[in-house]
Amino acid sequence: MNEAPDRNEEAQPARLPRYCKYKDSGVEWLGEIPAHWRTKRIKFVAPTRTGKLNTKPHDAVYVGLEHVEPWTGRLLLEDQPEKIDSVVSPFAAGDVLLGKLRPYLAKAARPDFDGVCTSEILALRPTPGYLQSYLMYCLLNVSHVHWLHSLTYGARMPRVSTDHVSTNSLPVPPQGEQRAIVRFLDDETAKLNALVERKERLIELLQEKRTALITRAVTRGLDPDAPMRGSGVEWLGQLPAHWEVKRLKHLTPGTTVGIVVTPSRYYVDDGVPCLRSLNVSRGAVDTENLVFISNEANELHRKSKIFAGDVVVVRTGQAGTAAVVPESLDGANCIDLLIVRRSELVLPKFVYYYLNSQAAISQAAEQSVGAIQAHYNTSTLARLVVPKIPLDEQSRLVTQLDEVTQEIDCLVAKIRDAIDHLHELRTALVSAAVTGKIDAREAASK
Repeated sequence: MNEAPDRNEEAQPARLPRYCKYKDSGVEWLGEIPAHWRTKRIKFVAPTRTGKLNTKPHDAVYVGLEHVEPWTGRLLLEDQPEKIDSVVSPFAAGDVLLGKLRPYLAKAARPDFDGVCTSEILALRPTPGYLQSYLMYCLLNVSHVHWLHSLTYGARMPRVSTDHVSTNSLPVPPQGEQRAIVRFLDDETAKLNALVERKERLIELLQEKRTALITRAVTRGLDPDAPMRGSGVEWLGQLPAHWEVKRLKHLTPGTTVGIVVTPSRYYVDDGVPCLRSLNVSRGAVDTENLVFISNEANELHRKSKIFAGDVVVVRTGQAGTAAVVPESLDGANCIDLLIVRRSELVLPKFVYYYLNSQAAISQAAEQSVGAIQAHYNTSTLARLVVPKIPLDEQSRLVTQLDEVTQEIDCLVAKIRDAIDHLHELRTALVSAAVTGKIDAREAASK
């Protein structure tokens, strides 16, 4: 658990030779390819299916963009919608699916079943002589992804047109060589994916340990010998005898919510910064990708102004994720976030830690009966049962939790860095193989 991740752990594939002779492909983004390879437009390699259906058939498997994992080609189909009322496109086993919305997300897949997909996905049908898996890997070549993105239109939701995809060219080796490249990439990417999964599991274990340490501290205190008493609350269990039990609404001046009704109509290019859920991570506020509203809109929505020491809380998605508002955002505003006002009875950092404890998570889940996942609203937040602890004890508790969680967070950051390295390695390997920068034939035959 405490080992630092090794970036090179089982992660480097064998160094492979280059081909003996290359030629200019004549394709701007592709550069040189092996001399015996060709290039062909996608419309000749795998024409786009053109059929449409007004709704999803009842028993059809549906593939949305959310079901395609970026860069890996994996389909994640567990969460299937019961009904899709919008236009869908049918596809068949052996097709290649390519997301045309935000091409830089690199969403391509190779289904082995018939189904339907969102109209934001193109279904390409490989013609004889071209392998489904090779075509998918070609579409995931990083240079090709960047080229498609350069052809997009639309500022808010950039997408590439079907014509641009169809007229783009791909490198085409002989079919036997396509098979060798696919065997090599399937084997190597499977190894890298397995490493990523192991590291992601380690992160899950560290996060569980983090939550357990926080939960113990905010419900048991720092003194293991302190006399205890029953709290009378299932989620809290035994508490130090000198602690009290209060609802959060009795410890803070108030809880409220940010702008929720069409906030985009207040956006301006430069004005009052406005936090959204994507700006709030556990314990930190990210000022990248801020939106801004006018001073007039900020005054109109003065109820949702945020001030240094307030705690902002994500409502849905990563519900309960919280951070303390820094001095730099004093007087700013927020969108669809819950706000816990700064109090003289409870430290902002203690509120943050308590919201990350299992005690708070269980309460939110209990109040979200019937929902797909736990979610917060102002009443859920206000009703949270919270230990009322002397301020000096809160301060000591926060200091200790800062130390132990920082150690875990640093280790998680190192593991995430190792995962990023593995993703980069996989992407580079795919790109090198499908463009002929490496010769995978011998490795595939072993």
